[in-house]
Amino acid sequence: MLRGLWKLTWIEIKIFLREPLGAIGTIGIPVLVFLVAGRMVGRRALTSPAARSFTGVGLPVLASVLILIGAVLSLVTIISIYREGGILKRLRATPLRPQTILGAHVMVKLLLSAATLVLMVAAGKRYYPVGIHVPLVGFTMALLVSTCSILSIGFLIASLVPTARFAQPIGAVIMYPMMAVSGLFAPVESLPLAVQAVAKVLPLTYAVSLLEGIWKGDAWWAHARDLTALAVAFIVCTALSAKVFRWE
Repeated sequence: MLRGLWKLTWIEIKIFLREPLGAIGTIGIPVLVFLVAGRMVGRRALTSPAARSFTGVGLPVLASVLILIGAVLSLVTIISIYREGGILKRLRATPLRPQTILGAHVMVKLLLSAATLVLMVAAGKRYYPVGIHVPLVGFTMALLVSTCSILSIGFLIASLVPTARFAQPIGAVIMYPMMAVSGLFAPVESLPLAVQAVAKVLPLTYAVSLLEGIWKGDAWWAHARDLTALAVAFIVCTALSAKVFRWE
């Protein structure tokens, strides 16, 4: 099973990298946003507390959320294309188990997310030094945990979306509004009460909280609530996807 998983994962990575637009959107855009925004705001970081806070915490978390959402939208699109093209049906007829087939797509997104984060931090150290210690291992783990949870939403969307043409727009309409109320741009506590109620049921809110905390150097146990919420979202969305997922 593991051998089949890794072989299929490697095949999917090669297929993904053959499509320039997919690679640019998933890998290039988060790195570009990090570098461009960092160079624009970084010059003011020494004199402006707000700029220092943004470059020190807000910007890397923003870029990481873009990595996460890019992975989800890519997953939704690929699964929909594979279903519409009959590829999922043909894969289902092979000796590979369903969890191996779908798990390979998850592995691809996790590996690309980790690689993009490492590239982002490496490029930032060279061209945009923020003068802070980067907890790269812990932050990468936080990003992967968050990505696993949010990818389960992507699987649920991919299970329900009618055609590949509408897959990415529908995914974008669902995912990007989550960013606005997730605490990424303003503290959740400062939002209107009705919006706060919505934010507290969205897993992206807890992903942002976890990413911000680990980047600042918090201990993992300090974010037990965030980890629990992400785990619950993963379990619920995975269970729903298993019931409604269509192979053809």
